[in-house]
Amino acid sequence: MTVAASLKSSGDPGSNTSTNGLRVVVRPFYIAEQSQPEHSKFAWGYRIRMTNEGDKRCRLLRRHWMIVDGEGERKEVHGEGVVGHFPDLSPGEFFEYTSFCPLEYPWGTMEGTYEFVDENGEHFEAVIGRFFLVSPHV
Repeated sequence: MTVAASLKSSGDPGSNTSTNGLRVVVRPFYIAEQSQPEHSKFAWGYRIRMTNEGDKRCRLLRRHWMIVDGEGERKEVHGEGVVGHFPDLSPGEFFEYTSFCPLEYPWGTMEGTYEFVDENGEHFEAVIGRFFLVSPHV
């Protein structure tokens, strides 16, 4: 069985990770209408929900992504906030957003971290667990 076929049959392609009081849940989805497999263009969206399960208020500062395509090519993405927002989360609050990832291969993975600062000015990272981008074309 190929790696891609194994990923496709393994069930949930998303991730659910909790670190430093921040839970990050990711649900990826293939976007057929924005993909052109015959031209090696594959598009995915992903919905992220970050929830403050800790006891301190915290604010998102930055994101760091590691994107790996099915051939092992790696791309790192760094940026401020997420989709133009810098969520400020009190204990029990959450923020959701949807974003997009194009690849030239029919499958890949994403993972990364969010950098937060808490109400005491301490910086910490919340892990975004690895999730899988698997198209119907594998």
